[in-house]
Amino acid sequence: MLRGKTVGLRARHEDDIPTLRAELYDDVVNSSRAEAGPWRPITPGSKDPRLVVDDQAQGSVSFSVVELDGGTLVGTATLWGIDNHNRCAHIGLGLLPAARGKGYGTDVVAVLCHYGFVVRGLQRLQIETLADNAAMLRSAERNGFVREGVLRSSAWVLGEFLDEVVLGLLARDWKPDATA
Repeated sequence: MLRGKTVGLRARHEDDIPTLRAELYDDVVNSSRAEAGPWRPITPGSKDPRLVVDDQAQGSVSFSVVELDGGTLVGTATLWGIDNHNRCAHIGLGLLPAARGKGYGTDVVAVLCHYGFVVRGLQRLQIETLADNAAMLRSAERNGFVREGVLRSSAWVLGEFLDEVVLGLLARDWKPDATA
């Protein structure tokens, strides 16, 4: 397990899936804001690729996020779009409703940075998020990410186009204790 100050990132367990499905992916609004495509219902027991991890996939690494104090599942974290040639990847995370507003997002980003820069030897990490996602913007910037641009009206979300913010962090600019 990769450890932060308050959370750990570990492999996805089969018993994580019902909770993640019910609290993240069956929530139409949350899922529509987090996914690149439209929300769609998933049949219980199906092998939804957002939930069931393919250990053979080289382009992404998915984690379950747990509280260090007690081991309670609090969300998901992903390093995706991993490009080993250019040594870059994207960060994504989703916290269960009960875990939001507790600082876990900032810690998850910090642990994903450690994984990307130290474990994987990447040069650049990137985050794309909706411009009104204040929690993700705050978590990214607390970890040293810099706003690099706005993609105007680039995300179709529940009947309207929304702006997305692109943030980047280079290995040379990363400070492991940025959240302290």
